[in-house]
Amino acid sequence: MKIQRFTGGILESNGYVIYQNEGQTSYIIDPGYNPKVFMDYIKKHELKLSGILLTHHHYDHTGAVERIQKEYGCPVYMHRRDCDMYRKPVDVYMEDGDVLDLDGEKLVVVHTPGHTGGSVCFFSSKSRLAFTGDTIFNVDLGRTDLEDGSEEEMRHSIRDVIDKWDNDIMIYPGHGDGCTMKKVRKINKEYNDIIQEEVKI
Repeated sequence: MKIQRFTGGILESNGYVIYQNEGQTSYIIDPGYNPKVFMDYIKKHELKLSGILLTHHHYDHTGAVERIQKEYGCPVYMHRRDCDMYRKPVDVYMEDGDVLDLDGEKLVVVHTPGHTGGSVCFFSSKSRLAFTGDTIFNVDLGRTDLEDGSEEEMRHSIRDVIDKWDNDIMIYPGHGDGCTMKKVRKINKEYNDIIQEEVKI
């Protein structure tokens, strides 16, 4: 899988274009700002945009959706629990375990509520990676004190989902740089606090 990251906006949000080869299928993940950079990249590499994948509803991850969709007429994907908060059209309501096809590579939708009720990650076992949105970053976790956040659901997502990922899985988060789960386990205090809390129980 080829991955192009774009970072922008006040909150320095990450958006991604993913594809296999030039001229083939592509998806955009979390275009939160400056739609032109995404569209210029797609045009330059002659990609066919199959959809816009949203890890959650917050504006810094969705702000450029309407402009891109208007240009390409592609579907917007979001977990159904976030759709009411998004308050804009969604074409595909994702559920945990759904599989998206990227020219033969499976991208699995993993429901990881906590930052929002419908937060998801996109996981590829073939490329050994996950796009994690604002669920988990390299050094901390997403906030749970916003309107539809839940500290308890975040604990569940970390303990029962993300902690199952092998050390070689590379995370591509919604803010900051990516890293392996091995590094997360070394430097992410909030993640380790949850895991250690579970061990003590």
